[in-house]
Amino acid sequence: MIRMTRKQLEELKIDRPDEKIHRRIKAIWDGIAKPLDGLGEFETMLARIGAILGTTELSLQRKVILTFCADNGIVAEHVSQSGQEVTGIVAGFMGRQESSVGKMAARAGVTVIPVDIGINSCHRIPGVRDCKVMPGTRDFLVEPAMTEEEALQAVSVGISLVKECKNTGFQMVGTGEMGIGNTTTSSAVAAALLDCEAKEVTGRGAGLNEEGLKHKREVIAQALSRYPTAQMDGLEILATLGGLDIAAMAGVCIGGAVFHVPVVLDGLISSVAALVAERMVPGVREYLLASHLSKEPAAGMVADRLGLHPVIDAGLGLGEGTGAVMLFTLLDLALALYANQTTFANMEIDQYERFTDEEAEQGS
Repeated sequence: MIRMTRKQLEELKIDRPDEKIHRRIKAIWDGIAKPLDGLGEFETMLARIGAILGTTELSLQRKVILTFCADNGIVAEHVSQSGQEVTGIVAGFMGRQESSVGKMAARAGVTVIPVDIGINSCHRIPGVRDCKVMPGTRDFLVEPAMTEEEALQAVSVGISLVKECKNTGFQMVGTGEMGIGNTTTSSAVAAALLDCEAKEVTGRGAGLNEEGLKHKREVIAQALSRYPTAQMDGLEILATLGGLDIAAMAGVCIGGAVFHVPVVLDGLISSVAALVAERMVPGVREYLLASHLSKEPAAGMVADRLGLHPVIDAGLGLGEGTGAVMLFTLLDLALALYANQTTFANMEIDQYERFTDEEAEQGS
C-alpha cells in the first residue's frame, strides 16, 4: 500500500500525455471516411486516451469502476433526507453487484470494485474491499472533518488502487461514490475551491424540498465562515470540509496521472475530487475525462475550472459511477469506428482537407 505524505505529494511532477500520439490519432480520425470532427468530443477523448496510454493502437476492453463508500459527520446537521445507515445498506447491494452501478456495469462489460473507505460500521461487508480509514468523518460544522493524516491515508488508498488496477490489466478507471451527505461535503469543498458562496453551488442532492435546501445552504455557509478557506491549500480544504470518498477519488485522479491510466469522472462529487487533486498536484487534469454534467449547480463551474467537457448532459444525479459506465459505453461505440476504419482511400474518394480559420475565411 502506498502511503503518501504531504511532502511527497508536493514533490510529485506530472508528465504531460504524449502530444505526438495525440496528433497522430487526430490525423487518423481525419483519414476515416466521415466529416471532419464528425464524432466531435469523442475523437478528442480517444486521442487523449491514446496520448495517456502512449499508443495509437487503442483497446479499452478492460475497464473498472472504483466506487468509494463513506459516511459523513455533517449528516448530524440534518442536511439529508436519509440517515447514515443507508450508506452501509447500499454498499451491501454493491458487494453483490445488485446496486445501480453493478447492474449497468454488467450490461456494459465493466468491472465494479466497491470500497469501504469510511462506512460508519465495524462490520465487514461481503464483496466490498475493506480500506477503511475511519468510521466516517466528523461534523465539519463543529470541527474539521478529518486530520490531514486521515485525508492523506484516503488519498493513498486511491493512488494504490489505480496502481493495482493497472498491474491487473485494466486500461481505464472510472470513479464512483456512495455516502449519505456527500453532496453537502462536495458543495462545501467546491465553494471553498471556487471562492464562491454556498447558495451558488449547493443543490438538492437526493431530493431535498425547498426548506431542506435552504437549511443545507445555511449549514455550508456557516462552515465557510468558520474556517479561513481563502488561506488554505487543497489538502487543508479537503481535510476540513471534505469526505473520505472525495479524498480517495482525488487519489484515483493523482494515481491516473502518476501511472498513466485514463480516469473517467462520474458526477459532481468525483469532479470536486478531481479539482482537489489538481489543486494538490498540478497537471493531474490532463489525465481525466468528464462523463456527464450533473444536475447539481456546481457541476458546470467545476468542469470549467478543470477545463473538461462533460459529454452527457441529461440531468443525471445517481452517483455510484453510473455516469462513468455510460461514457465507457459511448467510448466503445466511437472506438468501433476508429478500430475498424473505412478510410477515404478505401472508398476511393478525396479526403476532406482541414483548413485554418484564416484559410477557411479566404475560401468563403
